[in-house]
Amino acid sequence: MQSVENLIQEVQAEAQREDFPLDLDVYRAAGKVPTRPVLYAGNLKSEICFFGRDLGRDEVFAEQPLIGAAGKMVRDGFYESIYRYKGTDRAQINKICCERLLLTNTVPYKPPGNKAYSPEVKERFRPFIQRLLVNHWQGGHIITLGTEAFKWFAPYAAKGEVLQFFQRDDKYSAKFPLNLSAYDENGARYQRQVTLMPLPHPSPLNQRYYGIFPQLLRARLNEIEF
Repeated sequence: MQSVENLIQEVQAEAQREDFPLDLDVYRAAGKVPTRPVLYAGNLKSEICFFGRDLGRDEVFAEQPLIGAAGKMVRDGFYESIYRYKGTDRAQINKICCERLLLTNTVPYKPPGNKAYSPEVKERFRPFIQRLLVNHWQGGHIITLGTEAFKWFAPYAAKGEVLQFFQRDDKYSAKFPLNLSAYDENGARYQRQVTLMPLPHPSPLNQRYYGIFPQLLRARLNEIEF
């Protein structure tokens, strides 16, 4: 099986193969190569994966998913769930989170503005995200952040099942088990079961859930042994 660094190189080769929307101004400001993916941060042996939509400006600068405003809420909540008090040292919070979590997205790039990538772009990079989750990550619980992140998993369930689940009133407390599958670079198929635990995206624009996101996150984490 390929190394995760080889996987990153394959993602970059795919990005170089054909143009797609990239926020070039942000990459230039950060001094980063636009086609170099920010595939993940954290520990591939961790039990929990936080799965977001795509990168923001802060993520490009830091070369880590989920480190901007929304990511800080996730990281702060995770730190507090371990130590039972709020952290004040940002570097220490980030260190603990990267030791105990996997952080990744549906697409490892930043789109222009704050618009989601098209389904075509998501599908283009899906094989690489699949390999990361199936062949390299060793955990079993995926906490998705927002609608786009949860619906990314629709192809691995029966037709319409993911959408039906997301219409439930208890979607942010219920669990959704499914089998993920991926092919390696040689065409061999791998499969493993994971449990999806959706949460709303912690954005101030999401007024319905923004204020209660910390409680929802705490409840999710209390369900997992980690």
